[in-house]
Amino acid sequence: MIVRDVEIVGREGRYDIEIQGGRIARIGSGLPAASKEIDGRGLTAFAGLIDMHVHLREPGFEKKETIESGARAAVRGGFTQICCMPNTKPVCDNKVVVSYIKMRAAEVGLCKIRPIGAITEGQEGKNLAAIGAMKAAGAVALSEDGKSVASTGLMANAMMYASDFGLKCLCHCEDASLVDGGVVNDGYYSTLTGLKGSIRAAEDAMIAREICLAESLGLPVHICHVSTYSGVQLIREAKARGVRVTAETCPHYFTLTDAAIASFDTNTKVNPPLREEKDRRAVVEGLKDGTIDCIVTDHAPHHADDKNVEYNFAAFGISGLETSFALSYTKLVREGALTLAQLAEKMSTAPAAILGLEGGKLEEGGVADLTLIDLNEKWKIDPAQFVSKGKNSPFGGMEVYGRVKYTVVDGDIKYEEKRA
Repeated sequence: MIVRDVEIVGREGRYDIEIQGGRIARIGSGLPAASKEIDGRGLTAFAGLIDMHVHLREPGFEKKETIESGARAAVRGGFTQICCMPNTKPVCDNKVVVSYIKMRAAEVGLCKIRPIGAITEGQEGKNLAAIGAMKAAGAVALSEDGKSVASTGLMANAMMYASDFGLKCLCHCEDASLVDGGVVNDGYYSTLTGLKGSIRAAEDAMIAREICLAESLGLPVHICHVSTYSGVQLIREAKARGVRVTAETCPHYFTLTDAAIASFDTNTKVNPPLREEKDRRAVVEGLKDGTIDCIVTDHAPHHADDKNVEYNFAAFGISGLETSFALSYTKLVREGALTLAQLAEKMSTAPAAILGLEGGKLEEGGVADLTLIDLNEKWKIDPAQFVSKGKNSPFGGMEVYGRVKYTVVDGDIKYEEKRA
């Protein structure tokens, strides 16, 4: 197969990309005709996008999402690899569940799905899970996402054991005693709405703890979905000292502020919560200067019943796989915060490097995972049209740029936009 006459991120001009045996055989101009070709005129080729933080819900919560529906959402959003969090039922804390996820991913046959194992058994924060067995079965990282490991000693042990098996801990940073039932950011809009607020320190205290452990132990740690200006600064200062810390954020943290909660739209309820304008600006600055390494979705699909309730009782989370690239390109690249090459780094190269995954680079000899996007196409987000079971998005009606046209995984077209 050849992708013909396409722009490639980071290169001047237009190229042909020849794919053979699931690898990129040649990148050049005027390559000989092939039996199958993609017309790349007007499109830009990225190394396949990688999302290292999604919730696929299966097993146990198939009403919200399944591995198949999540994978369909992923390839529609341009993702060739996604890493799924362990808060399923049963919890992904053993080799059986890891193997099940990999088996279902192979049956679905769309994007590559990489399981993330729980740090503790049942995510109960008491005993370490079977880290070695999960790694052997195919887990690519560990996380307690949805909560933090409360015991600092246990977290230290987790980081040491994870490192022994070549894994990293991806840390949801939240001191539950400081959250104390808060559902939104503590500030002007929590007062205006009467919704209970959660202070920044609930996130920052755990970011600081994980940094301290990484520094003392000389081990890597990854901070999930950073949302506060003070958290960004903690990570920036730690990196300057040489601490082995990496970090991620999500489109909603650089696109929205807590002003959005004034509508009482439960689709704005996320964890950590939407913060203030100074936090949003700090997240953008953190992306610009490299403090924040990558952009993830924290794709958290929910059934309508979980959101169509009072704000206090609604589930946390946004369905984000199908809007992530367009939001990021529109708000970061078109508004001048990042270059296109920097966005590709945040959404492909860096996630691959952090987790040690093959991919993340578009080069001869490399794996043929590609995302082809029309950067000039303007479109309006309509959650009702999502292929994910989760239609829970606060971005409905927003106009964005950047439409995924093809998603190619191991040289096979897994998504092609239907033409009207």
